[in-house]
Amino acid sequence: MSYGNTYLDDLFLTEGVMARRCAAWVIDLVLVAILVWVLWWLLALLGVLTLGLGFGAMAILPAVPFCYHFLSLMGYATATPGQQMLGLTVRRNDDLGPPTALQALVTVLMYYLTLATSGLLLVVALFTVRHRTLHDLVSGLVVVRVRAMEALTAPGGNWNMRDGSSSL
Repeated sequence: MSYGNTYLDDLFLTEGVMARRCAAWVIDLVLVAILVWVLWWLLALLGVLTLGLGFGAMAILPAVPFCYHFLSLMGYATATPGQQMLGLTVRRNDDLGPPTALQALVTVLMYYLTLATSGLLLVVALFTVRHRTLHDLVSGLVVVRVRAMEALTAPGGNWNMRDGSSSL
């Protein structure tokens, strides 16, 4: 099902998304740091209790951020916890359905590749329709507001933005 690509549709879906995405990134950064910190202590305790044999499990710590993002995109909300807190969701750009596993994998890999190259490529979002970053463009995904998606999928297709009026 296609929902069109008019300027008002894009504005309705992505109004305020850039600022929310930045704030969500900070929230996710803090959550990942807490998760890694807790896991580090648990694995350190395991290492001590196993007289050093368990310290090899520390090798999983670098995979934690990747798993956090990938599993979040594959979850019911199709968003990281930070994005969920700020009313955002990640959807396919063409039909606004949930991302496929391949799309989630590609977007997370490209996201970390972008961060590894100084993160400057994130500036692309300032110049694209729907404020899509490079990893969004490559994977075919878009970040939209949950309230806009709820209005879009309401019974009867009650998406009133087409006439320019919205209370969202």
